Amino acid sequence: MSSKDANMSDSTTTITTDEKVELEKGPLSILSESVNTNTQVLINVRNNKKLLARVRAFDRHFNMVLENVKEMWTEVPKTGKGKKKAKPINKDRFISKMFLRGDSVILILKNPLGLPPQVQPDA
Repeated sequence: MSSKDANMSDSTTTITTDEKVELEKGPLSILSESVNTNTQVLINVRNNKKLLARVRAFDRHFNMVLENVKEMWTEVPKTGKGKKKAKPINKDRFISKMFLRGDSVILILKNPLGLPPQVQPDA
């Protein structure tokens, strides 16, 4: 391995001081705090879906590994001709582990209900 290759591998594995500042004070600080304190975040994703989850890992592209995910969305049932508009139905489902690709992320809110993190039983 050449010295150039060694330097390249070192630069990809070490976090620079600029990156540390970004993780502590920048937009990624919400995700960093969630990983460190095991708190939930509410993630608004494309197709008008919301994910309430705990972040296990993330990168600068907002790709995330999530646990204990509650996916929530609203569906409007179709009606026949001349009938009244149907009322929207709120739906949700639980997903134990998920990889979320960052390009589908629109908005991230930290601990939206202001509740302390729940203790997860060891399983």
